[in-house]
Amino acid sequence: MGNERITPVDLPEPRYEYGADDHVFVELAEEMSFKANFKAMAITQQVAERDIDGIVENCPANASYMLRIDPEVIHPDDLIAELKEIEAEIDLEDYEWETRVIDIPVLFEDPWTHETLMEFRERHQDPDSTDLEYSAQLNGYDSVDAFLEAFVGAPHMVTMVGFVPGLPWCFQMVPRSQQLEVPKYVEPRTDTPSRAVGFGGAFSVIYPVQGAGGYQLYGRTPIEVLDTEQILPDFRDSMVFPNPGDILNYRRIDREEYDEIRKTVEAGTYEYDYEEVNFSPEDFFESPFEYNEQLVEGLE
Repeated sequence: MGNERITPVDLPEPRYEYGADDHVFVELAEEMSFKANFKAMAITQQVAERDIDGIVENCPANASYMLRIDPEVIHPDDLIAELKEIEAEIDLEDYEWETRVIDIPVLFEDPWTHETLMEFRERHQDPDSTDLEYSAQLNGYDSVDAFLEAFVGAPHMVTMVGFVPGLPWCFQMVPRSQQLEVPKYVEPRTDTPSRAVGFGGAFSVIYPVQGAGGYQLYGRTPIEVLDTEQILPDFRDSMVFPNPGDILNYRRIDREEYDEIRKTVEAGTYEYDYEEVNFSPEDFFESPFEYNEQLVEGLE
Protein backbone atom coordinates (compact mmCIF):
# COMPACT_ATOMS: atom_id res chain seq x y z
CA MET A 1 0.00 0.00 0.00
CA GLY A 2 2.99 2.30 0.35
CA ASN A 3 3.28 5.52 2.30
CA GLU A 4 0.83 7.66 0.38
CA ARG A 5 -0.12 10.81 2.24
CA ILE A 6 -3.71 12.07 2.31
CA THR A 7 -3.93 15.71 1.28
CA PRO A 8 -6.88 17.36 3.04
CA VAL A 9 -9.30 19.07 0.68
CA ASP A 10 -10.13 22.75 0.99
CA LEU A 11 -13.56 23.29 2.49
CA PRO A 12 -15.95 26.08 1.48
CA GLU A 13 -17.46 28.46 4.01
CA PRO A 14 -20.03 26.58 6.13
CA ARG A 15 -23.69 27.07 5.25
CA TYR A 16 -25.97 27.72 8.24
CA GLU A 17 -29.71 27.07 7.87
CA TYR A 18 -32.80 26.95 10.05
CA GLY A 19 -34.64 23.62 10.21
CA ALA A 20 -38.19 24.78 10.96
CA ASP A 21 -38.43 26.31 14.45
CA ASP A 22 -36.33 23.86 16.41
CA HIS A 23 -33.33 22.76 14.34
CA VAL A 24 -30.11 24.35 13.07
CA PHE A 25 -28.47 22.63 10.10
CA VAL A 26 -24.86 23.29 9.10
CA GLU A 27 -23.37 22.05 5.83
CA LEU A 28 -19.57 21.99 5.84
CA ALA A 29 -19.21 20.66 2.28
CA GLU A 30 -21.37 19.20 -0.46
CA GLU A 31 -19.02 16.24 -0.87
CA MET A 32 -17.96 13.79 1.81
CA SER A 33 -14.25 13.91 2.67
CA PHE A 34 -12.18 13.01 5.69
CA LYS A 35 -11.63 16.70 6.45
CA ALA A 36 -15.34 17.57 6.26
CA ASN A 37 -16.28 14.63 8.45
CA PHE A 38 -13.50 15.22 10.97
CA LYS A 39 -14.56 18.86 11.24
CA ALA A 40 -18.21 17.91 11.79
CA MET A 41 -17.16 15.57 14.58
CA ALA A 42 -14.81 18.11 16.13
CA ILE A 43 -17.46 20.85 16.17
CA THR A 44 -20.19 18.64 17.62
CA GLN A 45 -17.75 17.38 20.25
CA GLN A 46 -17.03 20.97 21.25
CA VAL A 47 -20.76 21.72 21.32
CA ALA A 48 -21.24 18.80 23.70
CA GLU A 49 -18.35 19.91 25.90
CA ARG A 50 -19.74 23.44 26.16
CA ASP A 51 -23.11 22.01 27.27
CA ILE A 52 -24.94 24.91 25.62
CA ASP A 53 -28.26 25.56 27.28
CA GLY A 54 -31.18 24.85 24.96
CA ILE A 55 -29.59 22.15 22.78
CA VAL A 56 -31.73 19.02 22.88
CA GLU A 57 -29.95 16.80 20.35
CA ASN A 58 -26.54 16.87 18.68
CA CYS A 59 -26.13 14.89 15.44
CA PRO A 60 -22.93 14.84 13.33
CA ALA A 61 -23.20 13.51 9.77
CA ASN A 62 -20.86 12.78 6.87
CA ALA A 63 -20.23 16.39 5.77
CA SER A 64 -22.66 18.32 7.96
CA TYR A 65 -24.31 18.34 11.36
CA MET A 66 -27.66 19.24 12.84
CA LEU A 67 -28.67 20.45 16.27
CA ARG A 68 -32.15 20.25 17.72
CA ILE A 69 -32.91 23.14 20.03
CA ASP A 70 -35.57 24.41 22.38
CA PRO A 71 -36.40 27.79 20.77
CA GLU A 72 -37.84 29.04 24.04
CA VAL A 73 -34.40 28.69 25.62
CA ILE A 74 -32.04 29.68 22.80
CA HIS A 75 -32.59 31.62 19.58
CA PRO A 76 -31.17 29.99 16.43
CA ASP A 77 -29.20 33.14 15.57
CA ASP A 78 -27.50 33.11 18.97
CA LEU A 79 -26.57 29.46 18.51
CA ILE A 80 -25.27 30.08 14.97
CA ALA A 81 -23.05 32.86 16.30
CA GLU A 82 -21.52 30.45 18.81
CA LEU A 83 -21.14 27.73 16.16
CA LYS A 84 -19.22 30.16 13.95
CA GLU A 85 -16.95 30.91 16.88
CA ILE A 86 -16.31 27.19 17.48
CA GLU A 87 -15.66 26.57 13.78
CA ALA A 88 -13.13 29.38 13.63
CA GLU A 89 -11.25 28.06 16.66
CA ILE A 90 -10.85 24.45 15.49
CA ASP A 91 -7.60 23.53 13.79
CA LEU A 92 -7.55 19.85 12.75
CA GLU A 93 -3.75 19.89 12.74
CA ASP A 94 -3.83 20.21 16.52
CA TYR A 95 -7.16 18.52 17.27
CA GLU A 96 -7.48 15.01 18.72
CA TRP A 97 -10.39 13.08 20.16
CA GLU A 98 -10.83 10.05 22.36
CA THR A 99 -12.36 7.12 20.53
CA ARG A 100 -12.42 3.34 20.32
CA VAL A 101 -10.91 0.87 17.87
CA ILE A 102 -13.44 -1.97 17.84
CA ASP A 103 -13.03 -5.56 16.67
CA ILE A 104 -15.92 -6.57 14.38
CA PRO A 105 -15.87 -10.30 13.58
CA VAL A 106 -17.65 -11.09 10.29
CA LEU A 107 -18.62 -14.34 8.61
CA PHE A 108 -18.35 -13.33 4.97
CA GLU A 109 -20.35 -15.24 2.34
CA ASP A 110 -22.60 -16.48 5.14
CA PRO A 111 -25.73 -18.56 4.39
CA TRP A 112 -28.25 -15.93 5.58
CA THR A 113 -27.21 -12.95 3.48
CA HIS A 114 -26.48 -15.29 0.56
CA GLU A 115 -30.05 -16.61 0.65
CA THR A 116 -31.38 -13.05 0.78
CA LEU A 117 -29.27 -11.66 -2.05
CA MET A 118 -30.14 -14.60 -4.29
CA GLU A 119 -33.83 -13.97 -3.63
CA PHE A 120 -33.51 -10.42 -4.99
CA ARG A 121 -31.30 -10.93 -8.07
CA GLU A 122 -33.89 -9.31 -10.35
CA ARG A 123 -33.29 -6.04 -8.46
CA HIS A 124 -29.52 -6.17 -8.93
CA GLN A 125 -27.24 -4.73 -11.62
CA ASP A 126 -25.80 -8.19 -12.35
CA PRO A 127 -28.35 -10.95 -11.68
CA ASP A 128 -25.86 -13.65 -12.70
CA SER A 129 -23.32 -12.91 -9.95
CA THR A 130 -23.34 -12.57 -6.18
CA ASP A 131 -22.95 -9.16 -4.55
CA LEU A 132 -19.33 -9.96 -3.68
CA GLU A 133 -18.52 -11.24 -7.17
CA TYR A 134 -20.02 -8.09 -8.66
CA SER A 135 -18.14 -5.83 -6.22
CA ALA A 136 -14.81 -7.57 -6.86
CA GLN A 137 -15.18 -7.30 -10.64
CA LEU A 138 -16.28 -3.66 -10.49
CA ASN A 139 -13.26 -2.69 -8.39
CA GLY A 140 -10.74 -4.53 -10.55
CA TYR A 141 -10.06 -7.55 -8.31
CA ASP A 142 -9.64 -10.98 -9.88
CA SER A 143 -11.33 -12.84 -7.01
CA VAL A 144 -13.75 -12.39 -4.12
CA ASP A 145 -10.96 -13.30 -1.71
CA ALA A 146 -8.72 -10.50 -3.01
CA PHE A 147 -11.58 -8.03 -2.73
CA LEU A 148 -12.32 -9.10 0.86
CA GLU A 149 -8.65 -8.71 1.76
CA ALA A 150 -8.91 -5.10 0.60
CA PHE A 151 -12.18 -4.63 2.49
CA VAL A 152 -10.67 -5.81 5.80
CA GLY A 153 -7.18 -4.52 5.00
CA ALA A 154 -7.76 -1.11 6.58
CA PRO A 155 -10.19 -0.07 9.35
CA HIS A 156 -13.44 1.81 8.72
CA MET A 157 -14.38 4.94 10.69
CA VAL A 158 -17.96 5.51 11.81
CA THR A 159 -18.85 8.81 10.15
CA MET A 160 -22.49 8.91 11.28
CA VAL A 161 -25.23 6.75 12.79
CA GLY A 162 -28.63 6.66 11.13
CA PHE A 163 -31.04 5.29 8.50
CA VAL A 164 -32.46 3.10 11.26
CA PRO A 165 -31.48 3.40 14.95
CA GLY A 166 -28.01 2.04 15.60
CA LEU A 167 -26.82 1.64 11.98
CA PRO A 168 -23.20 2.82 11.64
CA TRP A 169 -22.13 4.35 8.33
CA CYS A 170 -18.40 3.76 7.92
CA PHE A 171 -15.78 5.17 5.55
CA GLN A 172 -12.63 3.09 4.99
CA MET A 173 -9.51 4.86 6.20
CA VAL A 174 -7.47 4.82 2.99
CA PRO A 175 -6.55 7.47 0.39
CA ARG A 176 -9.22 8.25 -2.19
CA SER A 177 -7.27 6.40 -4.90
CA GLN A 178 -7.73 3.17 -2.96
CA GLN A 179 -11.36 3.62 -1.89
CA LEU A 180 -13.66 0.75 -2.78
CA GLU A 181 -16.90 1.84 -4.43
CA VAL A 182 -20.08 0.00 -5.44
CA PRO A 183 -23.59 1.21 -6.31
CA LYS A 184 -26.67 0.27 -4.34
CA TYR A 185 -29.17 -2.19 -5.79
CA VAL A 186 -31.17 -0.88 -8.77
CA GLU A 187 -34.27 -1.41 -6.60
CA PRO A 188 -34.09 -1.86 -2.82
CA ARG A 189 -34.68 -5.24 -1.23
CA THR A 190 -37.70 -5.68 1.01
CA ASP A 191 -35.63 -7.85 3.35
CA THR A 192 -32.16 -7.78 4.89
CA PRO A 193 -31.01 -10.01 7.77
CA SER A 194 -30.18 -8.32 11.05
CA ARG A 195 -26.45 -7.82 11.63
CA ALA A 196 -25.75 -8.01 7.88
CA VAL A 197 -22.58 -6.25 6.75
CA GLY A 198 -23.25 -4.27 3.58
CA PHE A 199 -21.54 -1.80 1.30
CA GLY A 200 -22.90 1.00 -0.89
CA GLY A 201 -21.19 3.97 -2.49
CA ALA A 202 -18.00 4.11 -0.43
CA PHE A 203 -19.65 3.22 2.88
CA SER A 204 -19.82 0.00 4.84
CA VAL A 205 -22.74 -0.54 7.22
CA ILE A 206 -24.02 -3.03 9.78
CA TYR A 207 -27.80 -3.44 9.63
CA PRO A 208 -28.97 -3.55 13.27
CA VAL A 209 -32.36 -5.14 12.59
CA GLN A 210 -34.11 -7.10 9.86
CA GLY A 211 -35.71 -4.88 7.24
CA ALA A 212 -35.45 -3.28 3.84
CA GLY A 213 -32.11 -2.25 2.33
CA GLY A 214 -30.25 -1.54 -0.86
CA TYR A 215 -26.55 -2.02 -0.06
CA GLN A 216 -24.54 -4.92 -1.48
CA LEU A 217 -24.48 -7.78 1.06
CA TYR A 218 -21.12 -9.28 2.04
CA GLY A 219 -21.57 -11.14 5.31
CA ARG A 220 -22.99 -11.19 8.81
CA THR A 221 -21.53 -10.39 12.20
CA PRO A 222 -22.56 -12.39 15.28
CA ILE A 223 -22.46 -9.29 17.51
CA GLU A 224 -25.07 -6.62 18.05
CA VAL A 225 -24.85 -2.89 17.35
CA LEU A 226 -28.30 -2.24 18.88
CA ASP A 227 -29.66 -3.65 22.14
CA THR A 228 -32.99 -1.99 22.91
CA GLU A 229 -33.35 -3.90 26.19
CA GLN A 230 -29.74 -3.04 27.16
CA ILE A 231 -28.99 -6.54 28.38
CA LEU A 232 -25.44 -6.87 27.10
CA PRO A 233 -22.75 -5.29 29.35
CA ASP A 234 -21.52 -2.79 26.74
CA PHE A 235 -25.03 -1.35 26.29
CA ARG A 236 -25.63 -0.26 29.88
CA ASP A 237 -25.23 3.43 29.05
CA SER A 238 -26.87 3.40 25.61
CA MET A 239 -28.92 1.01 23.48
CA VAL A 240 -26.63 1.93 20.52
CA PHE A 241 -22.99 0.85 20.71
CA PRO A 242 -21.18 2.51 17.76
CA ASN A 243 -20.60 6.25 17.99
CA PRO A 244 -19.43 8.72 15.32
CA GLY A 245 -15.64 8.72 15.41
CA ASP A 246 -15.36 5.06 16.44
CA ILE A 247 -13.08 2.93 14.27
CA LEU A 248 -14.33 -0.51 13.22
CA ASN A 249 -11.79 -3.20 12.36
CA TYR A 250 -13.63 -5.88 10.34
CA ARG A 251 -12.11 -9.34 10.86
CA ARG A 252 -12.79 -12.48 8.84
CA ILE A 253 -14.02 -15.46 10.88
CA ASP A 254 -15.29 -18.96 10.10
CA ARG A 255 -18.65 -20.51 10.95
CA GLU A 256 -17.30 -22.18 14.10
CA GLU A 257 -16.14 -18.87 15.59
CA TYR A 258 -19.37 -17.19 14.48
CA ASP A 259 -21.46 -19.78 16.37
CA GLU A 260 -19.26 -19.55 19.47
CA ILE A 261 -19.55 -15.77 19.63
CA ARG A 262 -23.27 -15.86 18.92
CA LYS A 263 -23.84 -18.19 21.88
CA THR A 264 -22.26 -15.68 24.27
CA VAL A 265 -24.31 -12.85 22.74
CA GLU A 266 -27.55 -14.80 23.20
CA ALA A 267 -26.50 -15.67 26.76
CA GLY A 268 -26.11 -11.93 27.48
CA THR A 269 -22.42 -12.22 28.41
CA TYR A 270 -20.61 -11.05 25.26
CA GLU A 271 -18.33 -8.04 25.66
CA TYR A 272 -16.86 -6.09 22.76
CA ASP A 273 -13.13 -6.28 22.17
CA TYR A 274 -12.00 -2.67 21.79
CA GLU A 275 -9.09 -0.38 22.54
CA GLU A 276 -9.49 3.24 23.64
CA VAL A 277 -7.21 5.59 21.71
CA ASN A 278 -6.63 9.27 20.97
CA PHE A 279 -7.24 9.82 17.27
CA SER A 280 -5.13 12.46 15.51
CA PRO A 281 -6.40 13.62 12.10
CA GLU A 282 -2.99 15.14 11.33
CA ASP A 283 -1.12 11.87 12.02
CA PHE A 284 -3.66 10.00 9.90
CA PHE A 285 -3.30 12.43 6.99
CA GLU A 286 0.51 12.26 7.18
CA SER A 287 0.87 8.46 7.06
CA PRO A 288 -2.48 6.65 6.92
CA PHE A 289 -1.26 3.07 6.56
CA GLU A 290 1.33 3.25 9.33
CA TYR A 291 -1.14 5.06 11.55
CA ASN A 292 -3.84 2.46 10.89
CA GLU A 293 -1.43 -0.27 11.95
CA GLN A 294 -0.76 1.56 15.21
CA LEU A 295 -4.49 1.95 15.82
CA VAL A 296 -5.37 -1.73 15.47
CA GLU A 297 -2.28 -3.28 17.08
CA GLY A 298 -3.86 -3.12 20.54
CA LEU A 299 -6.73 -5.45 19.62
CA GLU A 300 -6.41 -9.04 20.72
